[in-house]
Amino acid sequence: MAAKRLSLRSRIFLYMILLVVVASILIAAVTLFQYNEQGKDYHKQRLERKERQILSSMDYVLRETTYERTPERLSLIFKDKIYEIANNLNVDFNIYDLEGVLVKSSVPSIENDSISRCLSPEILNELSLSVNKRYLEKNEVIGGDYQSSYILFSDYNANPLGILHVPYFEDDSFNEDELKEFLVRLGYAYFFMILVAISFAYFVSQYITRSLKTISDKMNETRLEKRNKKIEIKGASVEVSALVKSYNSMIDELEESAVKLATSEREQAWREMAKQVAHEIKNPLTPMRLSVQSFQRKFDPKDPNISQKVEEYSKTLIQQIDTMSSIASAFSNFAKMPAQKSEQLNVVKVVELALDIFAENYITFIPESSEIIATFDRTQLIRVVTNLVKNAIQAIPNTKTPKIIVKVFSEENNVILTVEDNGNGVSDENKSKIFEPKFTTKSSGMGLGLAMIKNIIETYNGNITFASTENKGTTFKVSFPK
Repeated sequence: MAAKRLSLRSRIFLYMILLVVVASILIAAVTLFQYNEQGKDYHKQRLERKERQILSSMDYVLRETTYERTPERLSLIFKDKIYEIANNLNVDFNIYDLEGVLVKSSVPSIENDSISRCLSPEILNELSLSVNKRYLEKNEVIGGDYQSSYILFSDYNANPLGILHVPYFEDDSFNEDELKEFLVRLGYAYFFMILVAISFAYFVSQYITRSLKTISDKMNETRLEKRNKKIEIKGASVEVSALVKSYNSMIDELEESAVKLATSEREQAWREMAKQVAHEIKNPLTPMRLSVQSFQRKFDPKDPNISQKVEEYSKTLIQQIDTMSSIASAFSNFAKMPAQKSEQLNVVKVVELALDIFAENYITFIPESSEIIATFDRTQLIRVVTNLVKNAIQAIPNTKTPKIIVKVFSEENNVILTVEDNGNGVSDENKSKIFEPKFTTKSSGMGLGLAMIKNIIETYNGNITFASTENKGTTFKVSFPK
């Protein structure tokens, strides 16, 4: 998922857009909630107001009537008055007796409706249990909420007379149209705000991350081996300024550390090299000393075999002197940087020439084609090939059937040279040391061969790598530009 991670600029951009979108949704939700609550309060207050008006009118009729104020006389008391009250208040209502039987309705047709003539036991039960003797029943129908209000009314002596039924239909069609129109306008406003937010977020995120991008680029360019430039950013925030200050301080410390490290590494390298050279020189000096001491003790001018002994003694000294000479040459070659030459070579022919000096018949050469042209120094290329092949030969134990494969081919604009063997391979602990000067796993030599090859290849802007499996073999890969 690392490749899918968003940049800081993208995160700032998305978070700002998300903030506007979330704010829009929350405001729309709060608007809808507020509208619903206001609608409920409006219908509740309106219904209660109608109930009070009807009860007030009914109370006036009860006070002025000449009939006896009993539940049995309700139909006579409100015979014509119920229509008058309904017309004055512009509201329909029904009157039931205490048993829930319809007594009178402001709509005459309901009196003939057998279904509406009696209240259900549930309504009567809820009404009797109610503290304020009022029960509100809600039924959802198409177009809104239908409510029925049931109130137990009494005479002026507080004697129960009957039940007032006020049907109420919540018509929100007008308010809903207004709400839809408001939401549409709000949607246009927030769409415009989102466009503004996108533009604003783009420039703000670009401004915020510009300083960080400068710091990131400088940090990517930071190298231990070269002089690094400090960062100068004008008008940066406090946080970015602190980061820049830390980076510049780090550059100063890095330069000081690089100088100290380079000096220390040079001194350590030459110190180690001097130890190695001294050690290698001491190796032939010991047999030379022993040979001289032995010759001194056994020397007899009258010995008839004196000439043969002098010859053997001389050969021993010459052999040890040659060893010392080869050590000096190896050290000299490693210390001397190869001179770059712009020489157009057929790499295939040069590799073939380098392999001709080896008499081993198990060395196989596989070129991609008969001609691969590149710019390199002929002598140095031969040195690279011979050293790699020589190492491959020495890496194969006597218990194995030796096999060495040398390949040359092109890869884009580079020339690739590989040397593969089936030797002992390189152990995991030695892989990190393979190109170090003076490192060797052989009983003789100074361990400068691979270090020298690496030095040559890197001089020509190339590189050398290897892959090795212990007890199976090693493949060295040399790559350099054409």
